Amino acid sequence: MMEKKFIAESVIGGVVITLVSFLYNSTPGGGLVGATWYGFPLTWIRYLVVNTQQYSPWAIDYAGLIADIIIWAMVVAVVLFLVKGRSSPRTKA
Repeated sequence: MMEKKFIAESVIGGVVITLVSFLYNSTPGGGLVGATWYGFPLTWIRYLVVNTQQYSPWAIDYAGLIADIIIWAMVVAVVLFLVKGRSSPRTKA
């Protein structure tokens, strides 16, 4: 039961951090004009300045979104493992 709770906490933490990474502007320098990229460590959403009626200005890269969730879930899992490992009562054998 504890493993399921640990995994759920890790995944939820990964999703939350990924969604918060939407606030991070990760547009690379060097001549990209017309688009602003968001997400960290991978770019998973782009805002296109050039807007037409047939296209939405927001473009979501679902592979980058899933990869970001996985990366952040692993980071959260390591942090939870370290925190819970130190706070658990240890018995002497």
